[in-house]
Amino acid sequence: MKRAKYPFIFKAQLSLVEMTGVKAATLCQLRDHLKEVPESSVYYHTHHFLRQHQFASPEPPNDFAYWVTHALQEGVLGERLAAIDILQFMTLNDLRNAFIQAIDLSFKNGCDAKDLRVSPAGMEFHFLKCTIFTIPTAEIAYDLKEFVNCLKRISPNCLYNHVFESCLRPPYGVNDFSNWLATNLDEHDLARKIGRLDPYTQTMEGLRGKIIHLAEQRMRE
Repeated sequence: MKRAKYPFIFKAQLSLVEMTGVKAATLCQLRDHLKEVPESSVYYHTHHFLRQHQFASPEPPNDFAYWVTHALQEGVLGERLAAIDILQFMTLNDLRNAFIQAIDLSFKNGCDAKDLRVSPAGMEFHFLKCTIFTIPTAEIAYDLKEFVNCLKRISPNCLYNHVFESCLRPPYGVNDFSNWLATNLDEHDLARKIGRLDPYTQTMEGLRGKIIHLAEQRMRE
């Protein structure tokens, strides 16, 4: 069994969430503020929301979809926002623009329309932002067997970091597991199989189980 020159170091995350002081009561306000808030706010209302609901299945919505659906009762737009695949975007700014474009498509008469819905008092959308701190764990793998054993022990938070959050880091769009397996163990086929797993259609524990199954299957070959 090949051993990597550079080990895989499993890392967990800590986050600091802060209020921005910006809020929206209508779709126009949501769109206009979305253009201006920092990328850390876009991250919080998409990726961070997903991590908070990591045991939910099927696919959880993002904060924008949730608010539009439940506060504004805009079900069609809510579904459109929920359908945006956050992992398909290479940057947070690209993701931001996808939400803005989806909202723009919902306007028929412009932002000055008299029938523009307003959220009930107390249900305004409050923009938050999130600063992420990555912390190495004691779990380190040099080969496929050690990799599987570590996978069985790591927290869901750590798994989330390497599957979801990693797609926002170079090489963009590739999870940390697939990247390490391909570049350090020459396990290109296994890396592709893991990369094709859809994390939205299962719980984090279900995803962990499938990755372990694929790796153990490869070890038996």
